[in-house]
Parts: sequence; C-alpha cells; structure tokens
Amino acid sequence: MQLPDNKIARWKYEVWSNSHNNRAVGAGRYAVAQEIVPGFPMQVPAPIPMPDGDGDRNANTLYAFNNVDIRYHFVPEMPMLVSAPRSLGAHLNIFTMEGVLDELANAGGVDRLAFRLAHMEDERAREVMIRATNAFGWNKRPHGDGRRGCGMAFARYKNRGAYCAIALEIEIERETGAITIHRVNAAVDAGQPANPNGIRNQIEGGIIQSLSWAIHEEMNYDTSKRTGFDCGTYPILRFDQVPGSIDVDIIESVGLPFLGAGEAAQGPTSAALANAIANAAGARLCDMPFTPTKVKAAIGDAG
Repeated sequence: MQLPDNKIARWKYEVWSNSHNNRAVGAGRYAVAQEIVPGFPMQVPAPIPMPDGDGDRNANTLYAFNNVDIRYHFVPEMPMLVSAPRSLGAHLNIFTMEGVLDELANAGGVDRLAFRLAHMEDERAREVMIRATNAFGWNKRPHGDGRRGCGMAFARYKNRGAYCAIALEIEIERETGAITIHRVNAAVDAGQPANPNGIRNQIEGGIIQSLSWAIHEEMNYDTSKRTGFDCGTYPILRFDQVPGSIDVDIIESVGLPFLGAGEAAQGPTSAALANAIANAAGARLCDMPFTPTKVKAAIGDAG
C-alpha cells in the first residue's frame, strides 16, 4: 500500500517455510535408519531463532516502512527430505521483497533507485546502493525495449552482515527466451576489509552462483519420488553464460568491525535479474528458475 507521496504506507509480509537446518546430526536423519528394526528416532525439524533465522532469514526488512507486519509460519512436515541451500531463506526473501519494491516504484512512476533511497535511513546501505549504481551508470542506463533491460537490488545479509547492492544489464533473445547477462556492478561494505581479494572472490562467486540458481538450477520430482539423480543431468550455469563483466567495489570502512561477506550477494543478484527481466520484457517472473521456456511464455503473455 502506498501513500500519495509514493511512500509505502503499510508493509505486510508472511513466510511459510520448513526448517532449513535438517543436516544430519544423528543416525535418525538418514533414510536408511528408518528401514531397520528397531529404527533410530527421527530427527525432529525445528526453526532457527532470529536474528539468524532460516526460512525467515532477511524477512525483517531494513527499509524504513510504516506499519510493518512480518510473520513466520513454521512448517514442520514436508513431503520430501529437505536441507539447507546457501544463504537459507535470505535468497528467496530478498528476491521477493526487492521485486515488490520495483513493482511499487513502477506503479508510482518513481525511479527504482530513488524509491529505495527514499525508504532507507541506514547510511551504509544508501552508500552501497549509490556506489553500485553510479559505477553501473544507472542514470544513463538503456530503458527496457523488449530485449535489453537493467535491474538492481540491495540487502544486508541477516541484517547484521555485509551490505551488498547489485546492478546488472541483460538481453533477452525473444525468439528463444534465452538470457544473456552483459555486465554486473556490485558494491559491498563488509567493514574494514582484512582481505579485499577474499571479499571480491566471495561476491563474484555469489553472483555467479545466484545467476545459476535463478536461470537453471532445479531438482525435479514426480508424485512419489525424485526424478533427478546425478550431477551430470543437473542444470547449472556454463562458462559461456557467465556475465560479460563483473566489477566489485569494496568500500573501505576503516575502523569498523569486519562483517561476514560469504553469502551477501546471492539474494540481491537473483532479485536484480528478475527486475531486469521485468524491465526488458514487461513481464514479472516469480517462479525460479527462469528457463528460456518460461521467459518466452511470459514475453508472449506480456506482448
């Protein structure tokens, strides 16, 4: 809900998720342990408390919204065995919230960066957004023309780790739905950097991993079992599909405590990609992975 000044008047956000911490800590976690007599006690799923969280990680927005209502609904039972993806719930929560911010900015006729800055009071968060978009050339970016588009997104991992903003440019081959990522600019504030190359490697790796998740990675099931069984058939981003360039601006926050940067880029990258697709094609994709088939179908629906 937005006010007449294009500020958000009310923010309600709900998460339904199982535990993201179902790694085996005893024999009862393994399926084979239930096939012997007597079997081992089952490992009981349990949520991870905030501020770390699991399915609700990063659900608590860092933006200064009015009338905030955020709720986590824990789902203890799942129809399949589940465990933890990298960054846990942060990836999907950041993806969702940053996509909604783009939609609200567009609805209000406000620049997407300006809309975020208008709701952000944390100066370090503002700085990474400004640094990433300035390096990208946000004010001179090409507008969505049906093929090329630009997107951006921001998050502070766990709301207490590194700050990270991503801006990227893509091109969609409308005939096939294939996505090309031309360039990515990132800015990260991880406190006083003890190892700048280490930070850069983590952010670059996180960007590539997140793009792989968002475009390709998917485990398939039928009504009773998993149908994907090996790494050879599991789809991932290939070398010829990585961005044409990735530039990471590391902010040297001299004297400030170091903040973990290992999973700071995953959420903002997938969100920025979805925002770029929407900008290019006029279609909002919410169901990852964004396969060529899904992209082409969405373009057809939007056109």
